[in-house]
Amino acid sequence: MKNLIYIHGKGGSAAESEHYRNIFPDFEVIGFDYKAENPWDAKAEFQKFFNHRGKVVIIANSIGAFFAMHALSDKFIERAIFISPIVDMENLILGMMRQANITEEILRERREIENLSWKYLCYVRENPIAWNVPTDILYGENDALTSLETITAFSKKIGATLTVMAGGEHWFHTPEQMAFLDNWLRQRSVKKC
Repeated sequence: MKNLIYIHGKGGSAAESEHYRNIFPDFEVIGFDYKAENPWDAKAEFQKFFNHRGKVVIIANSIGAFFAMHALSDKFIERAIFISPIVDMENLILGMMRQANITEEILRERREIENLSWKYLCYVRENPIAWNVPTDILYGENDALTSLETITAFSKKIGATLTVMAGGEHWFHTPEQMAFLDNWLRQRSVKKC
C-alpha cells in the first residue's frame, strides 16, 4: 500500500489527516506533525521524516506546502496535492512589513520585530523554490495571503494544475468549502494518484 503523507498548515496538526482516509482508501494516510517554524529547520525535520519512506504522495496545506517545497525533492515525492499553498513567501513578508510600516533597513537593524525576521526574509530570497514534482493546486478566490496572479504564475512555472474555488478562502473550513475540497480531492484520488 502506498503512503500518503498529510502536512498541515500553521496551527494545524497531524490529526487532520483523518479527514483524508475515506477519500484515499487505497493509501495508508499518515499525518506529519512537524514542529519547525521556519524553512531551515523544516528542511532538516522534513528530510529526516521522509528519508526512509520511499516515494510518497503528499497533501500539504498553506505553509506546510511552502516548507515541503523547500525541504523535499522529487526523490521523496511522487505527486503533490496542495491546498492554499504559500508560493511567494518573500512577497508575503514584504506585505506584512508594509502593513506594519517596517522598512527593510529597520528590520535588518533590529533582526526581529514581532513575527517578522530579517533572517527569514534573507533565507527565502537566497533559496527560491525549485519544485519539479507533478502537482495539483486548490486555491480560494478570496485567499488573503496569496494573490490569484501569484498562484497562477507559480502554477504555470511548475506545470501544476490549478483549480480556483469561487468565493473560497485561504482556510477551507465552511461546509461549502469542505464539500468543494472533498470533491476536488476525490477527482485526484481516482485520476492521478
